[in-house]
Amino acid sequence: MEEVSLVTMGVLGSLAAGLMTAVGALPVLFTKRPNRGVRDLALGFAAGVMLAASFFSLIIPSLEASELRYGGSVVPAAIACAAILLGIGMVALLNELLPHEHFEQGREGPEAASLRRIWLFIIAITIHNLPEGLAVGVAFGAGGSEGGIPLAIGIGLQNAPEGLAVAVSLLGVGYSRWRSWTIAALTGLVEPLGGLLGAGVISMSQALLPWGLAFAAGAMLYVISHEIIPETHRSGHQKKATLGLSIGLVLMLFLDVSLG
Repeated sequence: MEEVSLVTMGVLGSLAAGLMTAVGALPVLFTKRPNRGVRDLALGFAAGVMLAASFFSLIIPSLEASELRYGGSVVPAAIACAAILLGIGMVALLNELLPHEHFEQGREGPEAASLRRIWLFIIAITIHNLPEGLAVGVAFGAGGSEGGIPLAIGIGLQNAPEGLAVAVSLLGVGYSRWRSWTIAALTGLVEPLGGLLGAGVISMSQALLPWGLAFAAGAMLYVISHEIIPETHRSGHQKKATLGLSIGLVLMLFLDVSLG
């Protein structure tokens, strides 16, 4: 019963975090379109939250879980390093295999030209959001509400400006306000799938716990480096993006320490 409860919490926690994407995108329905600097500030904030969460909510608990099982040898460090690289490799592979489109870089992946742009955007955002849901699910599967709630709150907070950034970008390339909001909102519903996968795998075997935590961290680190930071530095708003990253990082650090 406890395992079912942990899986349920992982799905619900990642769902709540994912729904914040829809909340964050709401301003596109009622206000003028924010300028690119505001969007880069928001994306920088998202990167900061994810960066802090990768280390304080995932990698450090992974090392601690390994030390309890294997002692303070080189094994915990080796497991963390291997799992991080596997997580990075997983998202990199998805990035290569699935056709998708970035807002500035254009189309990537096989047969990208044959798909409508709306589906290319959706696939790109799916690649982005899946690791976030995975991380929340793993955190709940590892430590229940004590481990999962701080990360779910942090991911939810970064999903709000991220949802706004996605909706604004879609609005900027010609989509209507309602369509931009709807697409941004729907992308958040990918996260419960990641949450179910992460919590389910961890609940089946505690031996996989350190691997799952570090794997989720690696997946998020790839998204930060490959997707978010290059996007925020493309239009000359590096200072705003760095400010957003700094605020997001310290806020997530505070949440992890105070709530965890």
